[in-house]
Amino acid sequence: MIHTPYPVVLDACVIYPSLLRDLLIRLGLKGLYQPKWTALIEDEWQRNLLANRPDLTQAKISRTSELMNEAVPDAMVTGFEPLIPSITLPDPDDRHVVAAAVRSNAEIIVTANLKDFPQGALDNFGIEALHPDDFITDLFDLNRALVLSAVSEQRRCMKKPPKSVDEYLDALLRQGLPHTVKELSKFHALI
Repeated sequence: MIHTPYPVVLDACVIYPSLLRDLLIRLGLKGLYQPKWTALIEDEWQRNLLANRPDLTQAKISRTSELMNEAVPDAMVTGFEPLIPSITLPDPDDRHVVAAAVRSNAEIIVTANLKDFPQGALDNFGIEALHPDDFITDLFDLNRALVLSAVSEQRRCMKKPPKSVDEYLDALLRQGLPHTVKELSKFHALI
């Protein structure tokens, strides 16, 4: 079945880790969904990565961001700022993520920080926050072949160092994706 990919806002915390960022973008490029983010989300993951990884330079991080925006040219959400004051969240600094979802007609925000996006606060906007593990397993249920294709491509592109299937699955497990790993493990030979 062919479907139109739906917009999904990626929170900074799921773009920050390179393995997860790469997988989420690959899944989007397969047409499973439309990745969305804002300049504020970009700034947050880049700033945190630079602060926590002294081995990385601003130039390298900026290059990663440029490549992301080239790969997904319609990902950048703009014009969401006027919506921010109408949103109430436990951390007011996260309101821009919900505003971006509203602006881009996204019904899902992928975040590892679910406590920062309580469902009661999102219900008025018709939005749901999903952990990346739940999001990826939902995509797996939607189209197993495309998810396996993205996963296989990602693992094959890992050259520094190359990873066996088991090493790759262990890396995903360390990213907090146990359900994803459980499903992927059933298709070991295709990864």
